[in-house]
Amino acid sequence: MRYLTALLITVFLSGTALAGQCPSLVSQIDQQLQSAQLDSEAEASIRALRDQGQSLHSEGKHAESVKVLRKAMKKLDAKS
Repeated sequence: MRYLTALLITVFLSGTALAGQCPSLVSQIDQQLQSAQLDSEAEASIRALRDQGQSLHSEGKHAESVKVLRKAMKKLDAKS
């Protein structure tokens, strides 16, 4: 019983932690997009991932949102 309680608390707290990461990742992407020299195709791709991540965040799907936003960050870092 204690194990189950500890597991449930961990799951709920990890969701809260991921929820806080989403807005900061969106902000980082926005800042880097302003200064990055990208072709229009790469910028559109990164913006689409950013928008998808923000949408997932709004839907409460924080783990998926973080995954998509990190993918956008990797693309942005690779293109910069």
